[in-house]
Amino acid sequence: MKIGLLAAALVGFLDGTALAQEKTLAIVVKGLDNPFFEQINLGCQKWNNENANSGYKCFYTGPASSADETGEVQIVDDLLTRPDVAAIAISPSNAPLMAKLLREKAPKIPVMTIDADLSQDDADLRKTYLGTDNYLMGVKFAEYLQELKPDGGSICLQLGNVAADNINARAAGTRDTLAGEKGIERLTGQNGWTEIEGCPVFTNDQVDLANQQMADTFTANPDLDAFVLEGGWAQFAPQAYAQVTGQVMDKLDAKELIIVAGDTLPPQIEALKAGRSHVQVGQRPFEMGYRAPSVMVDLIEGKAVKPVIYTGLDECTQENVDTCIAQ
Repeated sequence: MKIGLLAAALVGFLDGTALAQEKTLAIVVKGLDNPFFEQINLGCQKWNNENANSGYKCFYTGPASSADETGEVQIVDDLLTRPDVAAIAISPSNAPLMAKLLREKAPKIPVMTIDADLSQDDADLRKTYLGTDNYLMGVKFAEYLQELKPDGGSICLQLGNVAADNINARAAGTRDTLAGEKGIERLTGQNGWTEIEGCPVFTNDQVDLANQQMADTFTANPDLDAFVLEGGWAQFAPQAYAQVTGQVMDKLDAKELIIVAGDTLPPQIEALKAGRSHVQVGQRPFEMGYRAPSVMVDLIEGKAVKPVIYTGLDECTQENVDTCIAQ
């Protein structure tokens, strides 16, 4: 009996040792309430399933709300103190705030960014960025707008957090391309495009606020020519989005009002098929979550990693909606 207990204790000790030796590859996103980031989690979990005996485990986390910028910073701060954490991939909601923490902490472990990057001035704080070419994504929005509204028109841009580097880069790509020149902070008639009063609007990554902003904008501006969701926020609540676009369906059908939006999650593709948007330019969040752990392992092992790794875009229109998503 005693021998059996000793053997059981020994097994438990060995299991605990193995568990303690398993290193954590942390992915920290802006908020767990955003279905876009859940795709990153699914990619992370697929990596775990395929690398069960690697000695590493992908760990997905973030604040409960995408609006909790300080909460995300605190999570990163806490992870940097954990001895099991070997590397961190961060999607910074507030890029300057996150950069401030990283400068103060000077992490001894590799830190990379995923989905959203730090500013160019703070790029030295991360080893690499894995995700979308956000400026190019904004360019794509503009190119489709130019095709659908060649004479330009009135436009409203919907953004996320004021300090979200990835969304701001998309807005810059959209404005620069529509204007035909770089460094445009606001469209004031360039090539026929003018941003209406009260825009851009900032969602703070809140789905309900995004839909309310759209509804208010449509009501206050019945002659609006284009609305750009630089991120997919409003569409992440399909019923609310259907109600909002329902008030302007005749204009959408006639292409008097054009909606282009970011991301191509299933509810967004259904919205596109239903004519509730005209173009969806999609990122590849699953791929980000799946590739990030391997990139972190390479960084840990001192392998050469490019400073920027782009994951590509999917361009979906009402004409190609059935075949536009990369497999």
